[in-house]
Amino acid sequence: MAEKVLKLGIKRKPGYLYYIDKQGDVSCAKMARGKKKGGSPQKVAKCGIKKKQGYLYFIDKQGDISCAKMKRGGKKKKK
Repeated sequence: MAEKVLKLGIKRKPGYLYYIDKQGDVSCAKMARGKKKGGSPQKVAKCGIKKKQGYLYFIDKQGDISCAKMKRGGKKKKK
């Protein structure tokens, strides 16, 4: 189950990818479609979130930042 980290209420534009960058801020970039190249990222909101290891941070349907514990499954690698 995901928990809200920060309420922002970001309005999304179609054709753009919204994500949390390395600085913990929300950025967006135009998505590449067919032969058209994508655009360079732009900051949407400055948050400065400190990410905890083992958690996935994302922007939910309400435009807020949420996090959920990552599930680690699959087979162990053989040496």
